[in-house]
Amino acid sequence: MQAMLLNAFANPALFELGEVAKPSPGPGQVLIRNVAAGINPIDWKTGTGGGPAALQGDFPIILGWECAGVVEAVGENCKAYNPGDQVLGFLNFPNPARCLAEYVVADMSHICPKPAALSFIEAGAIPLAGITAWQALALGGHDLTGKRVLILAGAGGVGHLAIQIAKLHGAEHVATTASAARHQLLESLGADACYDYHETDCLATAGQFDLILDGMGGQVGIDCLTALATDGLLITLPSVTADAVIAAAEAQGKQAQGIRANPNGNQLRALAKALAEGDIKVLIERTYTLDQLNQAMDLSRSGHAQGKIVIEIGN
Repeated sequence: MQAMLLNAFANPALFELGEVAKPSPGPGQVLIRNVAAGINPIDWKTGTGGGPAALQGDFPIILGWECAGVVEAVGENCKAYNPGDQVLGFLNFPNPARCLAEYVVADMSHICPKPAALSFIEAGAIPLAGITAWQALALGGHDLTGKRVLILAGAGGVGHLAIQIAKLHGAEHVATTASAARHQLLESLGADACYDYHETDCLATAGQFDLILDGMGGQVGIDCLTALATDGLLITLPSVTADAVIAAAEAQGKQAQGIRANPNGNQLRALAKALAEGDIKVLIERTYTLDQLNQAMDLSRSGHAQGKIVIEIGN
């Protein structure tokens, strides 16, 4: 099968199209013929040697943790799926998942059926970003009724889904940060207030929030602590700066914590159902073919993607 291979960590990482053996499903696993695979910042960060790079095994390696496709074969004790089933999955994070290839093996607990109303492109775009947003918001309470929520970087892959999921879970007021050009779009997705991060002290008049989802980290995450209520919670996503943000919160007598999203087929099923029924939307910035992966990584690395980037692998 064809796959995009990484032969060495570098900054930026350079992937090459190559041929590798098709994997086989083990007990409780399925073999998926990939149709679409989403791109996330963790992909290029891992390619530089960061994130979960140490867990990826020997070179050459294949990256990618979310996909949508068709079940090709099933392993022993896998009675929930059959060849021909259409599925989507968030696989094995932070361990190898290998989604940037024509075929991938998945534990059946990490996937869910693809609703007929979803295209493969939509289905391949939501698993990692959607589950990250879902699990991060759940740390602030599964019922957000009456809560004020702030989403940093609302136009990103996690951010634009988090705005909608927070509303779906009952948040009274959802605010976000984004460039001014994206405010109208984010308001159409449910944001009650948008603040331009280009402006100094953009959150000065935003008020206090019960829950902040920090998709930026670093000094941006630290600065937004002024908008966190004393009894509120900040969830910071970037792992490399999580300790600094948490320490800054503790110094102010406030609570912050990091998060590592985990595959969860039941949560993914709920997310896919919400998308299929129109309760949330996924924004697709652009699609690329498998051999255009390096271009897709460049766009993700730029930080200017609006929503998700998806690799079209098959049909």
